Amino acid sequence: MSTQRLIFESEHEQFRGTVARFVRNEVAPHVDRWREAGCCDRTIFAKAGEQGLLLMWADEAYGGAGVADFRYEQILYEETIRHGDIGLFLTLHSRLVAPYIGRLGTEAQKARLLPDAVRGTRILAVAMTEPGAGSDLAGMQARAERAEGGWLLSGTKTYISNGLNADAVIVAARTGPEPRSFGLFVVERGMAGFERGRKLAKLGLDAQDTAELFFESTFIPDANVLGDPTQALTYLAQGLAEERLLAACQSLAHAQVALELTLDYVQERRAFGRPLGAFQNTRFTLARRHAELDAMQTWVDTLVLEHNAGRLTATSAASAKLLTSELENRLIDDCLQLHGGAGYMNEYRISRMYRDARVSRIYAGASEIMLEIIGRSLGLSEKMT
Repeated sequence: MSTQRLIFESEHEQFRGTVARFVRNEVAPHVDRWREAGCCDRTIFAKAGEQGLLLMWADEAYGGAGVADFRYEQILYEETIRHGDIGLFLTLHSRLVAPYIGRLGTEAQKARLLPDAVRGTRILAVAMTEPGAGSDLAGMQARAERAEGGWLLSGTKTYISNGLNADAVIVAARTGPEPRSFGLFVVERGMAGFERGRKLAKLGLDAQDTAELFFESTFIPDANVLGDPTQALTYLAQGLAEERLLAACQSLAHAQVALELTLDYVQERRAFGRPLGAFQNTRFTLARRHAELDAMQTWVDTLVLEHNAGRLTATSAASAKLLTSELENRLIDDCLQLHGGAGYMNEYRISRMYRDARVSRIYAGASEIMLEIIGRSLGLSEKMT
């Protein structure tokens, strides 16, 4: 149905088959239960680790495959969404959190933390967002103060994905009076003063555990500090382009599945004696979205190759994240409409997908932030004279 994608080689397609089988066997049977519980089973991370699906980029010395090719992560996203559920955040663990340890960690830190993360027996999360600070990272109020042999961490984080399952959370906190003095601290399960709050009820992504985290004079030993404790904002910014490319891949995969579900539905569902797909409005609506999806997929695939080559720019990543998330939401809205009343019922997957899609225009940087990044790249700003 879609234009042939030219960026994958035979080994990628073999990997796709492996992932698809894994998701059908180990994820799909549990999705309804996970969504009802608001949290996936911890064991799914260990099962993914057994299949070599976690931290594929990690060096063999830590149990990884030493393969940094982003296409494998892209395939993992696509097949997890196709056959399982968008709320299983294996990629958050592998490509958004663990790389901070890989890039900033000492040899001792990597040797201690990465092997279990590769195996999926140490689940990872990152905590930046606070009740009063989201996209504006410099507005974070969580604070770490020097103590003998380490730091005392105090503050609150919210909307933390993997927050309940996580065994190690990389927490960003202010470390000095300077406006941009922040550090990254690895907080581990069981540390005194570290408490998890309620599991947050959300509009969508029901299988993804999202929680509040509280720190009350939590002692963080120096061995759990990543990099320079004053440079966290720089470190966090370094990972944003990849995070937004991941979000773009997710949005496109989600939209593609929605389109395919709807194509099946409109060929089976009849109205006034004809299949819904025989009506011009249905044909034109899905034709337009199909064309947009093909064009966007081709562009994002190109950006994946650019990322592999080290040439992905912040502006390109922001553009991709902006446009794919907006297309995802437009397309799924159209698909729900074509399902009619059935689309409003949770028993139909399109209903759940509609709810799941809404956050894609918010997380990894809201659409308004993406527009600001793109606008500034054009030389436009409020300071223009």
